Amino acid sequence: MFSFFKRFKKPAPPEAMAPPSPEAVTLPPTTVAPAPPEALAPVAAPPSEAVAPALPRPPAPLPSPPAPSTTGGGLIGSALVTPIEIPLPGAVPPERQRWLGKLQAGLRKTGSSISTVFTGSRIDDALYEDLETALLMADTGVKATEHLLDDVKRRVKEGGMTHPVAVKNALVEAIAQLLKPLEKALVIGQYQPTVIMVAGVNGAGKTTSIGKLTAHLANEGASVLLAAADTFRAAAREQLSIWADRNTVEIVSQEGGDPAAVSFDAVTAGKARGKDVVLVDTAGRLPTQLHLMEELRKIKRVVQKADATAPHEILLVIDGNTGQNALAQVKAFDDALQLTGLIVTKLDGTAKGGVLAAIALWSRERALAAPDRRPVPVYFIGVGEKLEDLETFSAREFAQALLA
Repeated sequence: MFSFFKRFKKPAPPEAMAPPSPEAVTLPPTTVAPAPPEALAPVAAPPSEAVAPALPRPPAPLPSPPAPSTTGGGLIGSALVTPIEIPLPGAVPPERQRWLGKLQAGLRKTGSSISTVFTGSRIDDALYEDLETALLMADTGVKATEHLLDDVKRRVKEGGMTHPVAVKNALVEAIAQLLKPLEKALVIGQYQPTVIMVAGVNGAGKTTSIGKLTAHLANEGASVLLAAADTFRAAAREQLSIWADRNTVEIVSQEGGDPAAVSFDAVTAGKARGKDVVLVDTAGRLPTQLHLMEELRKIKRVVQKADATAPHEILLVIDGNTGQNALAQVKAFDDALQLTGLIVTKLDGTAKGGVLAAIALWSRERALAAPDRRPVPVYFIGVGEKLEDLETFSAREFAQALLA
């Protein structure tokens, strides 16, 4: 399993960096200056000495051919080739391969509808029209579809492509490039504790994602404290308690308590107990429920009273099946909370994964409009209910799985 977070490494203080001793000084690589022309001239033998003519050397015996190899060696023409095993760069671990298989299976319905566009024999306007329709049906959105089509046409023209399969490869590259700014590691350890506030509408998989994230963080050696601040839903506290017991982590909860008060107590306890991470589970709500959105703002303000630098991450969990509605949720919650990351769940079965392209384009436009705002990354994506079904997001892996 790939590491779910990146530990922040503080730089060593200047006084800890003692000057190296003379013996420990590393010299720069020696640069050999070119010799002057006169130094390259052949040296003549002294006139008093006679130079004996060189005698012809007997031919060396030909080596006997080695026994046939079973590791890939063989003959190319008449030259003997010795097999050399070179490790593949960036080899994917088996557990990641299994995850990619699940992701590909989850996106199969979306990918198959797009891949059928490239089954023809030529590149023409009809192909691009079919591709536009397929992208729109995959919930890519109008603006993101136009962006991808323009990028694909540019790549086809510059590459001199003549076969539809090449257009498919160009689309993979275009999607990967568009999604690349969303690829970012979750950093833990810069603050003690790192306070992560998690929001989302009911049914998006928010509490389950918190439980999975807790398990992975705990497995990586991080101490986690949960805050059951979702006091509106009756079963939310019990559900989070089950995850806390399963992962052997502590939880702060109050039956029917104020969500902001629970969050304050959890952050205070996390600081006192030296926890690495405090995960705050907030109540699920719709962005149109203004009074509940105001409650989220209140939780954020109260958390800042417990720790002036918190919350350090504000994550939104979105359901990949909701299509363009997911983009609307991202916009609404970002206006209220200034999101720092996303968790996209349920990218399996009927999911239309093209919505990530729409989110990526919106995120880029948001960053361009406000230089102090960075793109909102997708930290994790999920394709099922099991613990291993939540993994870190890779733009290229997603693009390849979408069009596999």
